[in-house]
Amino acid sequence: MLQTVKPKTPRAARALKARESQTHENPKTALFLNYTKCSEVTQLAMKDLYALKRPLAIRFTKKNDIHPFEDSSSLEFFSDKNDAALMLFGSHSKKRPHALTFVRCFEHKVLDMLELLVDAESMRTLSQFKNVRKATVGLKPLVCFAGSLFESPMKNEYTLAKSVLLDFFKGPDVDSVDVEGLQYMISFSVGEESDAVPKPKIHLRTYLIKTRKSGQRLPRVEVEEMGPRIDFRMGRVQEAEEGVMKEALRKPKGVEPRAKKNIETDLMGDKIGRIHVGKQDLTQLQTRKMKGLKRSRGDADAGDEDSAMIDADDVADAGKKARTD
Repeated sequence: MLQTVKPKTPRAARALKARESQTHENPKTALFLNYTKCSEVTQLAMKDLYALKRPLAIRFTKKNDIHPFEDSSSLEFFSDKNDAALMLFGSHSKKRPHALTFVRCFEHKVLDMLELLVDAESMRTLSQFKNVRKATVGLKPLVCFAGSLFESPMKNEYTLAKSVLLDFFKGPDVDSVDVEGLQYMISFSVGEESDAVPKPKIHLRTYLIKTRKSGQRLPRVEVEEMGPRIDFRMGRVQEAEEGVMKEALRKPKGVEPRAKKNIETDLMGDKIGRIHVGKQDLTQLQTRKMKGLKRSRGDADAGDEDSAMIDADDVADAGKKARTD
């Protein structure tokens, strides 16, 4: 555990205040660490993931004797020392070859961890895609998840993997994105569970987005794989405690806008308003006059004769009734 020390200078006080919880947090920085034994495949995978995460990434090349799932105090020290909320720890052993451990921290304490094992046979690095232009550093990527296991209503290893990977690769939070800045996409896909494959692999693919002329208002969009290409097998998992996760997801007051009466937002982000109108008097409503409903002159004359005949008959009946009386 880290010892809490009161600041002795104004500069130290400002530094500690900057690390406190804020209404609008800084973008999450990822720290890359190596174990004492780290295979070449693991190092190449970490190098490519570091290239995708830049500039919000710090890479240490010194080896560290750390066992994340047994003792996480060293990780918490590195998190507090470098103000890093995300970490990627690479290791290699006979039991768990080419392992990458994704770590999330809350208030510089380990929140949850996810271990993924790299498939060395199917892996291809960024440098192996030589004929493809690479994306510019610092741009916000599109992140895609394909597979029913990612959308399971019950919490499992794959729903945790979706949450951790999205938090790791999404980049800084922004209010709007320029379409010209969407240059690449990171795709994660997973197959279906079966008796032969109880835990299917997670496939990581990275594509470069290209726009072509289509002769219409909207351009034609094409994608081209630019690397890296990595297949992960599911390893160990450490989920967050319910109370700590609830505290980590809590939003400060004043961040969310006040709900306006009779105004809602649908799933597509469109505003829907509800208007309450009082009782209307429809007797004075001016309806549209249609030419087909107008009476012709002949119909009008016939109607006048019929009314005249009806009036004469009424007068005659009234006279007869008076004589009988």
